Amino acid sequence: LEDLTQAKGKELKAYVEYKTEVEEEILVKVGISHTSLKGAEQNLKTEIPNWDFESIKVQAEEEWEKELSKVLVESKNEEDKIIFYTALYHALLNPNTLSDVDGSYIGMDNNIHSVENGEMYTIFSLWDTFRATHPLFTIIDKERANGMVKALIAKYEESGLLPVWELASNETGTMIGYHSIPVIADVYFKGIRDYDVEKAYEAMKKSAMQDHHGLKFYKEMGYIPADLENESVSKTLEYAYDDWCIAQMAKDLGKEEDYNYFIERAKFYANVFDPSTSLMRAKKNGKWFEPFDPYSVSGDYTEANAWQYSFFVPQDVNGLIRLMGGDNKFISKLDELFNAEEILTGREQSDITGLIGQYAHGNEPSHHMAYLYNYAGAPWKTQEKVHQILSSLYSDQPDGLAGNEDCGQMSAWYVLSASGFYPVCPGDNKYIIGSPFFDKVEINI
Repeated sequence: LEDLTQAKGKELKAYVEYKTEVEEEILVKVGISHTSLKGAEQNLKTEIPNWDFESIKVQAEEEWEKELSKVLVESKNEEDKIIFYTALYHALLNPNTLSDVDGSYIGMDNNIHSVENGEMYTIFSLWDTFRATHPLFTIIDKERANGMVKALIAKYEESGLLPVWELASNETGTMIGYHSIPVIADVYFKGIRDYDVEKAYEAMKKSAMQDHHGLKFYKEMGYIPADLENESVSKTLEYAYDDWCIAQMAKDLGKEEDYNYFIERAKFYANVFDPSTSLMRAKKNGKWFEPFDPYSVSGDYTEANAWQYSFFVPQDVNGLIRLMGGDNKFISKLDELFNAEEILTGREQSDITGLIGQYAHGNEPSHHMAYLYNYAGAPWKTQEKVHQILSSLYSDQPDGLAGNEDCGQMSAWYVLSASGFYPVCPGDNKYIIGSPFFDKVEINI
């Protein structure tokens, strides 16, 4: 096989061995395409036309210097700056470019399509990234933020639905909600609109009018029964937030009937709120599920327990405060969350890490919670918790994250929070003030 220069098949592997002299260098170039061998060849010739390794290295350094210079931080603490720029680097790694240099790409329908004057993106880990990663793009890279919405619309046209968790033009079917919607709404309300807005709205509405994943019960009953659908509490809460985003778009586009419909659905979160515990709780056969253990990681929640989902009402924090009995009781409940015993019962869930009490920074459902004190008139508590998370749950070591990076979300939280603000509710155009971590932060938009 020494003279073999080509091979075709599935699950191919190759091993190449060279005899080298002292100081001799071996240069390798690789071309990749999702469309064809010809596409890979063309990408290679266009992107790396020469064999000058040093120039490629310099080019890569210059490109990253340009991207990382979009946020400039000043501090006497070198370690904090290393953590910050590592986080910014991570936050910019996804979504990836899927299309070839000529714009061609394989679509959700498994056909070859072409995108003009832009790129097609892939790896939309939306349950994670709608929270901070995509909002970060709207600040430091509006062109890409716009391009990602165009990509989501294209995937809708190719498959019939907006992506939930898309990978290489495949719907993986993992995670919950329909979180393409807050990404689109957040971009739209930031005034970034170089795409077919009506088509975007059509796609958003279609996601919400399906019957799968508990939506049939949600639409009919105002919540999802635990005996009829898995992860019923989390799905009810996340659908309600996504529906609020649709309602805001409908209102802005003059679709009054749709607005009235979806704004009512946005209130469905209250139907899984148990006033006796002030926590979000599963219902079975129309009654609260027994026995109830707020520390239990169960099939009623998505990678979480009742503690870690009971504050997910970003679209109506004031409404949640009222349900809990007012500002003081809300503050007390948040205090209870952060001071609770760091235990988990129920099933094993490796994603729940970075615990401060029952706040789990290593997984996304907790990411907005430290900022909720602001809504109840206790901003100093938000500042304290945010500073604690920034200083204790990130480091410059190989294990420097409290949980899975999740396509940049863990790091985007750091970038925004270290800059002093965070979007608790993408789509409402509000940044909630936290605790700036540096002497100076300059954002070049």
